[in-house]
Amino acid sequence: MRRKQKPILKMIVFISILILFCLLLYVIFSQSAKDRATSLVDDFYQYEKSGNFGGSWILFHPLMKKKFSQDDYIQKRAHVFMQDFGVKTFSYTVGKAKHLKSWRFSKESPKLKNVYQVPITQTFKSTFGNFTIHQNVYVAENKDKWTILWSYEK
Repeated sequence: MRRKQKPILKMIVFISILILFCLLLYVIFSQSAKDRATSLVDDFYQYEKSGNFGGSWILFHPLMKKKFSQDDYIQKRAHVFMQDFGVKTFSYTVGKAKHLKSWRFSKESPKLKNVYQVPITQTFKSTFGNFTIHQNVYVAENKDKWTILWSYEK
């Protein structure tokens, strides 16, 4: 005669497997905040590289948008790199993101919490020769959205 398995045991095993499956999916498909910061910086410089300065401006934090109107940013960015330096495009590398507990955009601005510092290197080939810019880019969350900042603190 076969023993009847207890229904409660089947239920516990089923729920345990379901929980493990959900955790596995979460680990596979979720990005860490550090990865999202690095990815956003990469997106920003992809826009810049293609000359879509309006697209990159959209990724700015409100403090950056105060500093540059969209039209002003597009005009200055295109003018400096493309016209003044004679650059058609550039290459770039995005370094490893570093978490900062707090960071300040400028002397006057409030401290932002949970910011990521992401080093980038841009290499330009221009009519005046090749040159490289090393810059730290900062990524901060604003209203549940990750945004880009540059440092203006002296």
